[in-house]
Amino acid sequence: MNFALRLDRINRRWRTVDLSQCLQRQHVHIYRMDLHVGAPKWFSRDEEVFGEGEPVEYIYKVKSGCIRTFNTLSDGRRQVGSFYLSGEYFGLEGENKHSSSAEAVVRSKVYVIKRSAVMSRAAANNKTKDQLLALTAQELRRTQRHVLLLRKTARERVGQFLLELAEREYTQRDIQLPMTRQDIADYLGLTIETVSRVFKRFENVSAISMPTVRRVVLRDRSPLES
Repeated sequence: MNFALRLDRINRRWRTVDLSQCLQRQHVHIYRMDLHVGAPKWFSRDEEVFGEGEPVEYIYKVKSGCIRTFNTLSDGRRQVGSFYLSGEYFGLEGENKHSSSAEAVVRSKVYVIKRSAVMSRAAANNKTKDQLLALTAQELRRTQRHVLLLRKTARERVGQFLLELAEREYTQRDIQLPMTRQDIADYLGLTIETVSRVFKRFENVSAISMPTVRRVVLRDRSPLES
């Protein structure tokens, strides 16, 4: 799905919600909220959690591992929309069908929460309602950032991706990459060769070091931010 179209759809779904006020009312990190304790389920690497167009029956929270959402374009290419890490919710939709598919990037433990139970709880509890709206606001902001990211240069896309991942992993230096280079390329709208080349350039200017293919150490943030 074209991401400008995706953003427009999300804006239309939630146009009646004052997202800024909703976020301001929160006193906890929205990634770490607990809407409801769901049933835990393990997903193997590349196992589907839900498919595009399937009915929305559950909301999901990552306990461990990593989940990616994606759409398959008309020419067969894959566009990754988001990655979800430990403590983050996914599967939030404003309509009754999923707008994308979701798969486990690595073996992942996910809490599966009945959507109808959350909605019933939100109807009777203002705190739950505010939490649900805040998560929705975060999802919209995530999509907006991604749309803007895809307009940047390859170097800017990779640099911003690494900085955002560090923030979400609560680390100043040591980033773990559960996703592959192909996953990153499909998220950033680049080829895998371009992603690898930009990583190498950042290494050459001592912005990062890479002890392993799945570990990145931030050494100088300036080249990543510019």
